[in-house]
Amino acid sequence: MHSPPHPSPRAFLPVRDWRLLPLLLLPFVGLWAAPLTDLDEGAFTASTLEMFLRGDFLSTYLMGEPRHDKPILIYWLQAASVTLFGGNEWGWRFPSALAAAAWIGLTYAFVARLYDREAALTAALVIATAAGLTLIQRAATADALLNLWLAAAGYAAWLWLTEEKPRWRYSSHAAMALGFLTKGPIAVLVPAGAVFLWCASRGELKRFTRWALAPGPVVLFFAITAPWFLVLTWLEGPGFLTGFFLKHNLGRFGGAMEGHGGGPLYYLPVVLLSLLPHTGLLLAALGRLRTAWDDPLQRFGLLWFALVFVLFSLSSTKLPHYVYYGYGGLVLVLALSGATSGNRWLLLAPGALFFALLLLLPEILASQLPRLKPDDRLLAAGLEAVFTPAYRLWFGAALALSLALAALPRTHLRLGLYAEGMLSALGLALLLIPAAGELQQGPIRQAGRLAAALDGPLVMYGVNVPSFQTYAGRRVERRAPRAGDLVLTRESQLPKLPGAEVLYRERSYVLVRVRGQE
Repeated sequence: MHSPPHPSPRAFLPVRDWRLLPLLLLPFVGLWAAPLTDLDEGAFTASTLEMFLRGDFLSTYLMGEPRHDKPILIYWLQAASVTLFGGNEWGWRFPSALAAAAWIGLTYAFVARLYDREAALTAALVIATAAGLTLIQRAATADALLNLWLAAAGYAAWLWLTEEKPRWRYSSHAAMALGFLTKGPIAVLVPAGAVFLWCASRGELKRFTRWALAPGPVVLFFAITAPWFLVLTWLEGPGFLTGFFLKHNLGRFGGAMEGHGGGPLYYLPVVLLSLLPHTGLLLAALGRLRTAWDDPLQRFGLLWFALVFVLFSLSSTKLPHYVYYGYGGLVLVLALSGATSGNRWLLLAPGALFFALLLLLPEILASQLPRLKPDDRLLAAGLEAVFTPAYRLWFGAALALSLALAALPRTHLRLGLYAEGMLSALGLALLLIPAAGELQQGPIRQAGRLAAALDGPLVMYGVNVPSFQTYAGRRVERRAPRAGDLVLTRESQLPKLPGAEVLYRERSYVLVRVRGQE
């Protein structure tokens, strides 16, 4: 059993470890470098824009239709951010990056309080530089914010379990409430489920009841969450509640929504790939599960992650980032068990393989071009232009350095993990994400900016890319085009719009004006 020391909390304030500072700044790197992606970033930002257009900051709409997918908190934060920074990629993504930095710092402080700085740095490093989290922390969606509240709720709950100080119980319930305002019931289910399973594993279910149902914290939870839900129900009727809870929450478990399905093993490769370049920590920890289970905190982390993994594996709707809701618990095990392995190849070789894969990515994508639909082949015509020599140089150097770190026995393992993490995160943020974004979204961004200066109703026809509305800065409709409309469509749809005047054409996306009958 790994018995943690009990140092003074003041000894481990994050500001005392200079190695943490680059990790805290990482989420902000490259926020400006790539266009907004569709559908998720486009849907969130277009809905926030519509709040300004409608003058209504209580309800969320997307292209004129109510959007009951998510609660209000992320929209309010995005609205505040673009008011401060402007309606650019930095402004839209800043709340997610800020939440990610807070999650990194919170994790460091929590682990350092209970163990030591080295374990704390490893936990923070995984959150800051794991590939999947690097992507989600730079996305203008609700998930980075939700991950912060899940971590805050779980860590505060653990501190209450070990110290039983009232402030930790209030803190955990407040974090769950803010998470509920960010993405709904999952913000309660995950931390409460982890606490329940941990208490059950020790035969202490009464402790779970004392934590979960304490009157003061419960009142605080509803004081935070209830006002907005009550106001929206009063304004929009019970259809809001049924749409939110039944369709967009419970409905995801009963049927695959929007084509996002997958088999029971869907999340196994997701976990292995999303943790790169740190998958070696997971492989090392798997060999020490018995030790981890015997340690109370690691058991809590294992149950937290297992709950999320099993829950979403059973769900009919599957998206990669759902499993990240368990990473607040998983990083505890990786930092306390995985990082203690002395097998340098096991810990560092996955990073080298990752860099090799990224180095070969342009060739891998090019080999798949013949399988694409005609519109998508046109879109991928810019493949060579976006993968610049700088991309090749960075990941080639990262591969060489990673192999050297694994081969040199005198290199400190944690230093090797830190170097691989920084190389990966910076390469993804400044090279891969911008390249992929420009390839997929560049024409949409340019069409939206052009449409912003043109007169006439904006329409999307045969496409669903809500970021077009964000970049245009005004309302876009999805309907059949009429005379005088400005229409964003794709090359394959042009024959359905005879006589339309082409205003912009780039790699399968076309902006046209529909002419009236002569």
